[in-house]
Amino acid sequence: MRANALFHVAKRRVEVRGIDLPAPAAGEVLVRSRWSAISPGTEALVFAGDFPADAALDPRIASLGGSFDYPFRYGYALVGEVAALGPGVDEALAGRTVFAFHPHQDLAIVPVDDCLPIPEGIAPEAALFLPQVETACNLVLDGGPLVGERVLVFGQGVVGLLTAALLARFPLERLVAIEPLDWRRELSARWGVPEAVDPHDAGAWRALLDGMRGADLAFELSGDMGALDRAIEAVGFGGRIVVGSWYGARSRPVDLGGRFHRNRLRIVSSQVSTLDPALGGRWDRARRLALAWRMLGQLRLEGLVSASYPLERCAEAFEAACSRRAGLMQVVFEY
Repeated sequence: MRANALFHVAKRRVEVRGIDLPAPAAGEVLVRSRWSAISPGTEALVFAGDFPADAALDPRIASLGGSFDYPFRYGYALVGEVAALGPGVDEALAGRTVFAFHPHQDLAIVPVDDCLPIPEGIAPEAALFLPQVETACNLVLDGGPLVGERVLVFGQGVVGLLTAALLARFPLERLVAIEPLDWRRELSARWGVPEAVDPHDAGAWRALLDGMRGADLAFELSGDMGALDRAIEAVGFGGRIVVGSWYGARSRPVDLGGRFHRNRLRIVSSQVSTLDPALGGRWDRARRLALAWRMLGQLRLEGLVSASYPLERCAEAFEAACSRRAGLMQVVFEY
């Protein structure tokens, strides 16, 4: 059996190659793809070649074993129908529309553990956002917002927007999105975020700092380490900064001078592969995944799909996903 798979072959170069697939083994299924999504954060960084060369792709996902040595496959949001079952797999999965943590390709052999039936009432296109919603839930769990707090969210890409939308449900004193692109600030308002500020507008930024009187909590989700310096500037004494961005090889010095040191600020890394150890007595990945599905059903995310491409136009699709073009939030492949 042959499949068409997307490979990263060099910096800013992707191509489709044919690969041989075996029949599904015990505990595996064959998925016939309908859509897969390009992560506008991590995959854009991978496409640009700004990844640590010695890093593992993602040891949590079976289909992403190995490292960032060209050529390699990458991707983790695929939706399709179960076309064949391996020995011992529940026959109820046959024909089901499922989400799979798998790179971009038209046919895929997927372990059952990485293959999730899409619940009733959730559009298949919306299910493509499951990793981002799970990430947003993890970020909020790591931030632990309290009633009446003043909270900033840096970056209104997909993950930043979803994190802010979840935070908008909390009884906060103030919630502000920090985003330089005007169209993303407008989108943030439509998703229930009450305020949005352009950090490059010196007057608006100064007014925010003066009016905020020190934020309690900030989330850095922009992918720009310069935003981390702004978060340090904006939070008050003992404030928390949750960093969900993966900077890859784009890291740069961060100002950990007087303000950070004297104000006893806390910087916390957040990554969806793990949960905060302090929550381990009550939370596990299954509970967090169930929460993500519930939030996915409430948020109606299919409207964030901005452009779709066939797999053979993969180079064009990746250039679009990295362009930050007005109105372009999520690029997908349609098979």
